[in-house]
Amino acid sequence: MIRAILTDIEGTTSSIDFVHEVLFPYSAQALPQFLREHAHSATVAPWIAQVAAEIGAPISALDAVTDALLEWLRQDRKHTALKALQGMIWQRGYAEQIFQAHVYSDVAPALRAWHAADIKLYVYSSGSIAAQKLFFSHSEAGDLSALFSGYFDTTSGPKRDPDSYRSILSALALRADQVLFLSDITAELDAARSCGMPTRWLVRKPASTPASDAYPAVSGFDQITFPPDAAVR
Repeated sequence: MIRAILTDIEGTTSSIDFVHEVLFPYSAQALPQFLREHAHSATVAPWIAQVAAEIGAPISALDAVTDALLEWLRQDRKHTALKALQGMIWQRGYAEQIFQAHVYSDVAPALRAWHAADIKLYVYSSGSIAAQKLFFSHSEAGDLSALFSGYFDTTSGPKRDPDSYRSILSALALRADQVLFLSDITAELDAARSCGMPTRWLVRKPASTPASDAYPAVSGFDQITFPPDAAVR
């Protein structure tokens, strides 16, 4: 029996376009000034130090750190420091109602139904945990954050690494076959499935996605049924 659902965000619950056309440009524009204003704060300084060490620059070389972060943003690099700083920047955008997080129309009803059925809901995304909480607190469908029991980001490991899913299963204290993983990326599904987790492949734009015999696709949360059948485990 499925006791928990672990879901990706980008391309799964929400449009990739919102992330790349709204959130990323906003953080790119705001990042230089944000770093200058908060370089010595307890929440920002450790991330600056981490980036500086990685690029071989002194901590005082804020311009070099900024340039590195902006380049990683352009590359869509899943770097923990970048994701943490983006989350802090997006907090202001949400608070000032500059934008709301996009969610597909089938997502909120399904999440509410699963929550009502006592299925625990969790998020696993490359975005920071803080950014995930902001996202679901300020969605177009309202505040969905109360539906989730927990959040995981790349501090649990890369999303294409089976060990990351083992770490999450340990944190949840559930067997692999009790946790359904949802994602639009087959490499992530491969990693979860290698640990014994049932999976569903979300294909939001079927015409642009190659077919896969390994992962029969669903185009929305309203097509997900229980229990998952053996063909998609």
